[in-house]
Formats: sequence, structure tokens, C-alpha cells
Amino acid sequence: MSTLKKQRAPRLPLQLANKPGIIGPPATGAFKQRPIKPTAFRKFYERGDFPVAMEHDAKGNRIAWKVEIEKLDYHHYLPLFFDGLCETTHPYEFFARQGAHDMLEHGGPKILPVIPQLIIPIKNALNTRNKHVICTTLKILQHLVVSGERVGEALVPYYRQLLPILNLFKNLNVNMGDGIDYSQQKRENIGDLINETLEVFERFGGEDAFINIKYMVPTYESCILN
Repeated sequence: MSTLKKQRAPRLPLQLANKPGIIGPPATGAFKQRPIKPTAFRKFYERGDFPVAMEHDAKGNRIAWKVEIEKLDYHHYLPLFFDGLCETTHPYEFFARQGAHDMLEHGGPKILPVIPQLIIPIKNALNTRNKHVICTTLKILQHLVVSGERVGEALVPYYRQLLPILNLFKNLNVNMGDGIDYSQQKRENIGDLINETLEVFERFGGEDAFINIKYMVPTYESCILN
């Protein structure tokens, strides 16, 4: 009669075995930054297709619009500015970020019909896994949700595309010594920003928001029910 052999627990790699605090296998690269492809925003900017210029004042740089923002074709321009959220170099990063905020500030009812066109650019920006890009995109998402009536509810069907990266980075509040206070002042603490964004989604997403957030981000606790 054959005897059952005792199963041995798998060993950690030798270089990790002696390090305190190592639990489980090493990271699989889930947080690793992805290459950022050239954006359509950059191409349009370099061709001079945006009615914008850089203006300097006492508070720093800002966009000088050559037309009234309210009169822009939102179906054309807003997705392009969102496409530029992947940018990390000046002046593209500045114009994309500030241009998106300006258009959200002045868009009103023009924003809701454009929501389906914004999902892929938002998803692309989050999927770069670049922490600065993610933080910029989260601030834009918060602004988007409150930019017009029913916008928050219109985003609920797209949670499955937008929330996986938020779930991945949600608990990433890495204490970087003295830098942690600076990151919080600039609202660059990615874990805090993700939680803020999920709370805004819940508050403005209607009655189905929480259950859909919870499905994609199981550790999320309701800011309304609790």
C-alpha cells in the first residue's frame, strides 16, 4: 500500500528568503508603468489645430482661448483634450490637462452627449500606470462627474472599463518619508485620490452606483450608507 508523501511548502527565491517582511511571491509587474504611445492630441497641437495659446500671469501659466469655450464643438475637441491626458511632457501635458478642465467648467449640457467618446481616452490614461498621469486623470474624472446634470449616472455603465486600475492602485499610499506631506499638499497621493474619486462616483452616480463600484472595488466602503 503506497504511503502519502508529505507536501512541502514552496520556497521563496534565495535572494528573498532572508529579507524580513517578504510575504508571498514578488510583484508580477502589475504596477509597472506602460509605454505611452504618441497621442492624437500632440499631432493636432503641433499642427496648430487648437484655438489656444500660452498666457503667463502672476499666478503662473494659463490657457488663452482664441474663441469662446462655450461655442466649441465638444464632440470634436473634448475627446482630443482627454486623449492628451497621457502626455507627460511640457507643453502638451499642461494644455491637455488645463484645456480639459476649462472645457468641463464651461460645457454644461454639451458634456453629457460626449461621455461615450471619453471612455477610451480615460481608460488609456489610467492604463499607462504612470502615477502622475493617473493622479491627473482622477482629478479630471472628479471634475467630469460634477460638470453637468446626470453625467455621474451616465458613467456607471462604464465602471467595468474604468475601475480595474483604481482597484489595483487603491491601497498604494506609499510613505515616501518627507515627500508624503508634499504629495498630499499637491493632491498627488494616489490612494487618497482614488478613494475621493470613488466617493464622488457614489454621490453623483445614482442608486446603482455603489453596488457597481463595490463589484469592481471590493474593499470600497460606502460614503453614504456608512
